[in-house]
Amino acid sequence: MDLEELRAFVGVAETGSFLAAADSLAVSRTTLRRRVEALEARAGVPLLKSTRTGIVLTEAGEMLARRGRLMMQETSALVASLREVGQAPSGVLRVVLPVGLPPHLLAPLFALLRATYPLLRVHASFSDDPLAEPLDNVDLAAHFGEGLPRGPWMSQVVLRVREGLLASEDYLRRRGIPGTVEELEGHELLSWQAPGDDACLWPQLRGPSFQVEPALVSSDIHFIRVCCLAGQGIGLIPSVAFADPGEGEGALVPVLADAVGRERPLRLSVPEALSEIPKIKQVLSHIRRFLEPL
Repeated sequence: MDLEELRAFVGVAETGSFLAAADSLAVSRTTLRRRVEALEARAGVPLLKSTRTGIVLTEAGEMLARRGRLMMQETSALVASLREVGQAPSGVLRVVLPVGLPPHLLAPLFALLRATYPLLRVHASFSDDPLAEPLDNVDLAAHFGEGLPRGPWMSQVVLRVREGLLASEDYLRRRGIPGTVEELEGHELLSWQAPGDDACLWPQLRGPSFQVEPALVSSDIHFIRVCCLAGQGIGLIPSVAFADPGEGEGALVPVLADAVGRERPLRLSVPEALSEIPKIKQVLSHIRRFLEPL
């Protein structure tokens, strides 16, 4: 398959227009159309069709567009890996993180990467579901999950985070300390919404999950944590071994630690097309070393 023909087709598939694709690829519309027609001739089936509202993909076109984007990414990754052989990591590292990871965990990690690789720039974005982001915008995705992610990812568990109930001492003085799961019913409950999970079902260390009616549900872990620090309730959230900024040790204390909670794996996943790039491999190695003591 001719890569320029594929690039032309993917451009039209993404923009829905020969004119827009030609502008984005800096070629004439005639050249672009000729390349797409040549690709259709190679495939032996129509890939695009014109409608009143613009260009749409045929079923075969949909299939090629999905795989074609990955092929273009793999090609770019191969060229990038050749350029970086023997060189220190540089350029932009595009990282997607779960919404609400505590900033006091991320700040020292960013400082480590900058100190080790001063030519590397980090573009960090946050998502309720990092693996759902477009692959061509991701070099590295951090996410929670026990099983391997579906799709073209290379993935590994780098940390097992304890998820449990936390509350401030002030809240517990005012409202009392629950001694059983049943006594949680009389408290303000705050629940993290993990991707694919039911925030109203809380896990027990031994026994089945139980139903709750949280006063607050959020996909932002840090928001729930700050509400707990403010004495607004008991929160079910992942926890890390870092004190909160401006707060002393023990600002949040465990509640029902021997009854409610679970371990939740934190994974780092890389698109398969990028997994052999030296920059990615070196950064992954440093992140793993940083997280090992936690």
